Amino acid sequence: MATERSRRSASASTSASASDDLHVTLPSRYTSLMITTLIVSAVLAAVPSVDDLNAVARLPGEPSVVSAVGMTRDDRPILTLENSSAFDAESTKRRVVVYAGASSDAASAAVLEAVRWFKTQAPRELRDQWSVSALPAVAFADGDEKSFVRWCTFQAPDVAIEFVDEDARPIGFGADAHPWVVGPLQRNESFERILRGAKPGRSNVHETVRSRVSRDPLTIAKMLAAKYPGAPSISYIPSVAWTGTLRLGSITGDASWRAKVDRETSPWRSGDKPLFGDRIQLTAIAGTIVFADLAAAGDARARALADQGAALAMKEKAPGVTEYGGGWTDDMFMVTSVLARAGARGDSQALETAVRLLTAYASRLQRPDGLFNHAVDGPAAWGRGNGFAAFGLMEALTVMPASHPGRAALLDVFRRHMAAVKQHVAPDGMWREVIDEPASYREETATAMLMTAMARGIRLGWLDASYRGTVDRAWRGLAAHVADDGTVIDVCTSTGSGPTKRYYMDRQAITGADDRGGAMALAAAVEMYELATMPRASRRRAASS
Repeated sequence: MATERSRRSASASTSASASDDLHVTLPSRYTSLMITTLIVSAVLAAVPSVDDLNAVARLPGEPSVVSAVGMTRDDRPILTLENSSAFDAESTKRRVVVYAGASSDAASAAVLEAVRWFKTQAPRELRDQWSVSALPAVAFADGDEKSFVRWCTFQAPDVAIEFVDEDARPIGFGADAHPWVVGPLQRNESFERILRGAKPGRSNVHETVRSRVSRDPLTIAKMLAAKYPGAPSISYIPSVAWTGTLRLGSITGDASWRAKVDRETSPWRSGDKPLFGDRIQLTAIAGTIVFADLAAAGDARARALADQGAALAMKEKAPGVTEYGGGWTDDMFMVTSVLARAGARGDSQALETAVRLLTAYASRLQRPDGLFNHAVDGPAAWGRGNGFAAFGLMEALTVMPASHPGRAALLDVFRRHMAAVKQHVAPDGMWREVIDEPASYREETATAMLMTAMARGIRLGWLDASYRGTVDRAWRGLAAHVADDGTVIDVCTSTGSGPTKRYYMDRQAITGADDRGGAMALAAAVEMYELATMPRASRRRAASS
């Protein structure tokens, strides 16, 4: 038997958590998230294993994907059962999350039992009306205050049900200050009664997510271009934002976007500020890509600055290692983005150097499975590190002539990479902080960058149409992580090479105004718009290539 008790006091203490994680306030016309607790009698039960979760996942219906939401300090994944519709704005189903707050064996088993009941015995109308996600054991390490709320929030629930032992205090999800409370019932009957008794309509959390993913790419691009970069400087991050803004201006025909870039780069184009300080950094060299794009539109002063950047990008400290880089995948983008643009201006030597460097880096860092380790001494498939590799390959392939003798080899590297990352998408369409570690958090820049490269590959015929679904799902996941004020959610902080996978998994995830996350999302929004609007004939050519 199970009883049920109010958890108003428990939820009130954490009532801002999910709203803060979504970073948005919605009008009061939307329904509060219903949060309730089922108390499980202390009975002998084993904590569900991955085999137990897989057995339930294989039952007909949803949820059907075993994933993870974090990792314990002894490196055990915190497993989840998920469906793939969290960011589906077209779905009419309401959403419920069930989890075991106290992480006892009995509570965890009860969660899995509830999901099994839903998939096999629940009335058909309930299964038609609801999507379920489950977290059988909330076993996060001390100090990890974000992973649980992050996962629950982005499951977009209308109802959250927590299973606990009789003597345990609920941990609380904290999405609203005033959850509903229902009376004592048997466990599965209680589950059914909760769903039938839920207020009509979507919760604040669900409506927020749905609203974000419903926005079109151009709307998001304009919002981000207006906001970023917040701190103009000569570095790759502001330049990615500026180049995205220039593309936006070209797409829309709105000269104000070009004027914004002109205004923000004028201290360097006028000579009032030097391009480089006493110590030249590769991030600053990559920052000169904006001048290459301005030069392409006829700006002679920008051309001279772009040439300075290209001259530095050509230098190597050893064969196949750029002079100012660390030998990481970061170099693949930061050097190639500059040299590819120089090649487009007619500098054949710059293009040859880009191809040679990319080939050398891929030989050292691309694994047999197609993913990239961040560095030779950084043995993990870091999310943004794979984004850097994808961006570098994308930049070179975009300008390389079809007849170039090195094109086939680079195209093979790119295709193996895209095929690999396609196999490691989270259930909601996002890519993770460590690409092939389901327990690592779902990260904004990795999703933006890999989606951008994959979309470019489809648009220019390097990838076939089978990748389109992956791009569409990644775009919705990214859009869910961009608030209406242009702030972004879960952006990995600046990261150097680290010795272990855990090093990357523990990197801070930033939420708020962030130039890096905003720039990458802007690039993705512009690329997604161009993919969505490409002529039908081009789509057919891409599908058959």
